Amino acid sequence: MKLHPFHKCVADACKLLDKRPDAIVYQQWNCAHCGAKQTMDVPGTFFELGTCEACGEETDVMHDGCNFMVVVGFRRRK
Repeated sequence: MKLHPFHKCVADACKLLDKRPDAIVYQQWNCAHCGAKQTMDVPGTFFELGTCEACGEETDVMHDGCNFMVVVGFRRRK
């Protein structure tokens, strides 16, 4: 997965959500220690730090960069 600067991802996600308010955005990042691809489980939120589910180490996502995944076409649960 290609990583982009943290602030660019946040800005791009906000632009997308302005155009598609029905979209759900999840932050993604790579662990700086083991390289495992990670997806945050809280939609619509970008975190500066992430703890890897594979190795348990913390990554400075703000420094290392991130990306995001978009889900469109599914109904949100209430």
